[in-house]
Amino acid sequence: MEDKELREKWPVIKDKIKELHPDINDDDLHYEFGKESELLLRLQEKLGKTNKEIKDWLSIMG
Repeated sequence: MEDKELREKWPVIKDKIKELHPDINDDDLHYEFGKESELLLRLQEKLGKTNKEIKDWLSIMG
């Protein structure tokens, strides 16, 4: 998912993540345009997944 596409779909994706993983907080889900890699790293650490797994997961959710 491209950074621009993620930015547009982020509010919906963020809500889905919160439903599936209540242990992930707003700080973990903080996203700034152009800083996709920081978000991915936080999600990788919280979920114990690889970068590719997180990217694939976000694409499916969006």
